[in-house]
Amino acid sequence: MKDLKEFNIHFVGLKEGSHLFNYEIDNTFFEAFNYDDFLSSSIKIELNFIKKSTHFELEFSATGHVTIPCDTTNEPFDLAVNPAISLVVKFGPEFNDDNEDVLIITYDANKIDISQYIYEMIVLAIPQKRVHPKVLDGTMESQALSKLEELQIKEEKNVSNETDPRWDKLKNIITEKNT
Repeated sequence: MKDLKEFNIHFVGLKEGSHLFNYEIDNTFFEAFNYDDFLSSSIKIELNFIKKSTHFELEFSATGHVTIPCDTTNEPFDLAVNPAISLVVKFGPEFNDDNEDVLIITYDANKIDISQYIYEMIVLAIPQKRVHPKVLDGTMESQALSKLEELQIKEEKNVSNETDPRWDKLKNIITEKNT
């Protein structure tokens, strides 16, 4: 992974209180993580960095869209993303990021790299099954959908009220037992 220096926040010089950071994310950001599921992306990140005397509170919010292929038709479509996460940063003797809501950094640290948190926030906001909105509302016309409909198994409905005599015999066992 490439070093994304613009996502390093040097907190030593910041005064206590709220600080606002804005970032523009596109596919070059995801290429740094070797993630290529997005055909294109345009996302604005807003970070409210609250510095307190003993810890930091980071509130991330994102708005934008990613262009991804549909899992059913492979047609590209824009998917709106607007995730938000919160993170508390505390100081400790050693680095620890086991808890997803609390990050512990060493006492001698002077910066925080937030790129991993932005990456995870956006990627986890994408649904596992990606279906084009036109497929969901039935207005999509594509070769893939036509072929799927053509290959769909046609079920024959048996309207007959006749039952299998073997099941009738089994039903009798229950009624015989009760008498």
